[in-house]
Amino acid sequence: MRKLLSARRAAGTYARAVTAAAGAVALSAVLAAPAVAAHPGTQTQSATATAGTAAGPAGGPALRLPDGLAETPPMGFNNWNSTHCRAEFDHEMVKGIADIFVERGLKDAGYEYVNLDDCWALPERDADGKLVPDPERFPDGIKAVADYVHAKGLKIGIYTSAGTKTCNPAGFPGALGHEESDAMQFAEWGIDYLKYDNCNNQGVDAIERYTTMRDALKAASATTGRPIVYSICEWGQNEPWEWAADVGHLWRTTGDISDNWSSMLGIMKQNLPLAEYAGPGHWNDPDMLEVGNGGMTDTEYRTHFSMWSIMAAPLLIGSDLRTADEATFEILGNRDVIAVDQDPLGRQGTVVTSEGGRWVVAKEMADGSRAVALFNESDTPQRISTTAGAVGLPAADGYRMRDLWKHEDLNTGGGISATVPGHGTVLYRVWPGDGAGSYPPAAEVGAGSAPYVEAGGTAEVTTTFRNAGITPARDVSVGFEAPAGWQVEAESPTTAQQVPPGGTLATTWQLTAPADAATGRQEFPLTADYAAPSGEEVSLTSAAAAYVVANPPAGTTYASDWEWLEAGNGWGPVERDTSVGEQAAGDGGPLTVGGETYAKGLGVHAVSDIGFYTGGECETFSAQVGLDDETGANGSVAFEVWADGAKVAESGVVTNDEAAQPLPADVADAQTVRLVVTDGGDGVDYDHADWADAQFTC
Repeated sequence: MRKLLSARRAAGTYARAVTAAAGAVALSAVLAAPAVAAHPGTQTQSATATAGTAAGPAGGPALRLPDGLAETPPMGFNNWNSTHCRAEFDHEMVKGIADIFVERGLKDAGYEYVNLDDCWALPERDADGKLVPDPERFPDGIKAVADYVHAKGLKIGIYTSAGTKTCNPAGFPGALGHEESDAMQFAEWGIDYLKYDNCNNQGVDAIERYTTMRDALKAASATTGRPIVYSICEWGQNEPWEWAADVGHLWRTTGDISDNWSSMLGIMKQNLPLAEYAGPGHWNDPDMLEVGNGGMTDTEYRTHFSMWSIMAAPLLIGSDLRTADEATFEILGNRDVIAVDQDPLGRQGTVVTSEGGRWVVAKEMADGSRAVALFNESDTPQRISTTAGAVGLPAADGYRMRDLWKHEDLNTGGGISATVPGHGTVLYRVWPGDGAGSYPPAAEVGAGSAPYVEAGGTAEVTTTFRNAGITPARDVSVGFEAPAGWQVEAESPTTAQQVPPGGTLATTWQLTAPADAATGRQEFPLTADYAAPSGEEVSLTSAAAAYVVANPPAGTTYASDWEWLEAGNGWGPVERDTSVGEQAAGDGGPLTVGGETYAKGLGVHAVSDIGFYTGGECETFSAQVGLDDETGANGSVAFEVWADGAKVAESGVVTNDEAAQPLPADVADAQTVRLVVTDGGDGVDYDHADWADAQFTC
């Protein structure tokens, strides 16, 4: 499936509906995969199949296709996420990526496939029914490029669709009805990997279409001696995890990923529940990497790479490495994290807990260790903790714990914890015993709940240094950095000569906000330094926060005229007095629900969460809620009002064919009120939701 950016929402068909959060709403359980938006020329079937098996390595999941291919998740590159069909996708790009794989050490780190996506061919076959490479993009043909890639010790992949045309509206030829001929061409060109899409399939049964190409690839391999890894890209429409292990080596479990937090998070949540289906030679594929394309922060990209690795997902780089920055290479080249993805046991990580947006995901490793991801779904720093026993490790006197992003080894008595930044992930690998006491003790530093403070006012924050190790932390020092204009004063000790195992150092700080401080959340960097008994020094970083607030206006006033404390939105920013436009601020239209237009209100896109400070001075909130008329036939959402962490009103699921409905809420005595929009349980396809005439009475 192709993500044509100009048509993504207009068509409403190129992205499978996915759950999303944008740091807005913390979910307490892994979500099941939602319904799929209809695609042109497709028909959804439900199918299962009984898979044959062959013995797998080290007692892991069995190999389903006994051909020895893809025994670990494929790693490489695919051009689509960075170039789509633009002119820069050509033979020079492909060769340039192969060069960079070698020059920057990515080949040595495990990346081997350099894959071509859609638009490599001419729109018509030749007189013999053969595929014809675009002579402008590939003047010497595909085989010449394949030979160049192979000469680098790498492999090459190609793309087509299990339909009459590929997914691009330009209409490049698909392989439906041409499977044997196309598979033979690919093998003769030296292709090592086939991505087989799902567009324009004429309603032919999915298992039939994908099995036909499997057999064609096997026949071509038998003739040419060229084995080809087979990637099934039918977007999870027909639950391929139930049947595709006998057909291909990997299968897409979701629609296309986009380069934003909402898309990445939703796809992650769809893929996580499918762990039992993955293993050597048969992998769940939550789509390619977006790391380095610019739509997320480096913190979010580290989460993306961490979670794909702990899910044993294929790692296909989607950014143009010819222009990538060093941060991108640092993330993509992290061999500690790659080792989690490529572990020969072949387990996909499973969810241990996810309460309050604090996710713990653990993966069994071939050497008996566990990889453990502590993932913070929310916008603000949170302490996330688990234990060695909870992630499946045996009891031991101590454990060695390696931070895979800091590349530091620590000891722990069994606690596995960290204060994790918003949208961040701390990734550990934990072994029982293994001379744990020879490493520095694991520790963390974090802050309590963020206080509310008026401009020019003061508030109190408590920070805590915790020693989770089996040896003392010595010469402990905690620092609290204030931005310009703020004053910070410690009211209790910031140092300790020693913090014993299980001990803490709590410090109280007095914050004074500048008189001109803007309303909203302000973060404060935290640091902690300590030494192991051996003298080895360790440094920690974290963050505290405070909310600058103003008393709410008296009387009945519109929420769109207030300053919110913070806001998360699925696509684009929250809009004042217009619908959401999904891109830059101010690109929405009039708020219109059921044919009625409203002058005031908030335009959002699910999943959304807007927080307001009411300071115990407001009695009621009210709004007319519904899906904006611009959604057409798409969309379903649910509106919720939360007061001090308790849900006080909800709309139930609202669809596009309903008029606006009133949503009143009693918010008396609440310090904060949150306006939440969820996806209605079916993903976030065009979920433009309006809080029309949203008002507080204070």
